[in-house]
Amino acid sequence: MAWTLRRSWQPGRAIHGTTVLGGQERRPEGDTGAREPAAVADHHERVVTIPNALTLARIVSSPYIGYLIVQGQYEWALGGCVVFGLTDALDGYVARRFNMRSFVGSILDPAADKVLMTTLTVALAYTGLLPMPLAAVIVGRDVALSLAAVVIRWATLPAPKRLGRYFDLSVPSVEVRPTQISKWNTALQLALMAATLAAPVLGVAADAAYLVALQWITGATTVASGIGYLTSKDAVHRLTKAEVAKRLPKPHILPKKK
Repeated sequence: MAWTLRRSWQPGRAIHGTTVLGGQERRPEGDTGAREPAAVADHHERVVTIPNALTLARIVSSPYIGYLIVQGQYEWALGGCVVFGLTDALDGYVARRFNMRSFVGSILDPAADKVLMTTLTVALAYTGLLPMPLAAVIVGRDVALSLAAVVIRWATLPAPKRLGRYFDLSVPSVEVRPTQISKWNTALQLALMAATLAAPVLGVAADAAYLVALQWITGATTVASGIGYLTSKDAVHRLTKAEVAKRLPKPHILPKKK
């Protein structure tokens, strides 16, 4: 007798007399009897992707850039920031071009930017190249957004709400979409950090007029972007079932055995 293999969401279960082993449903060919659909398991998306790997590399390398600044090796730290920016652009292109966008990526990508920004802010303030009040504003906003993200993740997590599923980042629930003011602020913060870091390399005073102006503009947009994230309806998008299904890897259908 010929057999047909079909994919099933829950391996190791018997569904109405049909044996399900190793994620495959085994039933005799020609058996078209009506069956109730099996319970659908959690939706899991791909976590190990090239964009996510590049993002993790940026997160890991950020503390070393801060170490270089504290040690006064500004040239190497500046070069590290350039590499950081290039990989940031690359992982975004790969994610869009090859449909590798994910919930994890939407969290890790801005997190990588914030880790670098916080590292640069603290290191530059420690060395006296950046005003301490401005550093407090930048770091304070990031801390507030991080706490908000913890609450939003729990609020949007599909039932059942359990800690194991909460920390399972392969279970998507929301997508973080940067607001326009946040994009401007990120660009301004990067410009400020790059200009501040390049100042000792080029022999420019830390209180140069253009640096002071850039500090005030960056501080204002930092506050505005923080408020925008907390009040905008578009900043945090709750994924629909169709959007979740689109992100899942397509199941492999085994050919029918003759």
